[in-house]
Amino acid sequence: MSLVYQTTVTGIGELAAAFSSEKMIILFKDNAPEELADYCILHSGNTMYGSIQAGDWLRIGDKEFRIVFVGDEVEQNLSNLGHITLRFDGQTDGLGGSVYLEDSELPQLRVGDCISVERK
Repeated sequence: MSLVYQTTVTGIGELAAAFSSEKMIILFKDNAPEELADYCILHSGNTMYGSIQAGDWLRIGDKEFRIVFVGDEVEQNLSNLGHITLRFDGQTDGLGGSVYLEDSELPQLRVGDCISVERK
């Protein structure tokens, strides 16, 4: 296994759960613009060790989710803003700033949780 990406949850916006019916989690570094922060999972430590690819595994706390598609803007958005959308709907094509994961229920996130991407 090799680590591709890692960060730590530092805050949960008051309206972050508003996207749960769409099976989406929006990540943004903890310096997110104030008007967006309420809708996001805030994080710090935003460290990339490689490019995220389909077939990698997203780990949130003790849960793992297979990545099925990675938009072409994910690496740049993570590097520059720490901002991507995680979509747990199983789609194998989609928007450039999104990582699509196997169809599953959204994980419960808590401040202090580690979010990582691993290649097995």
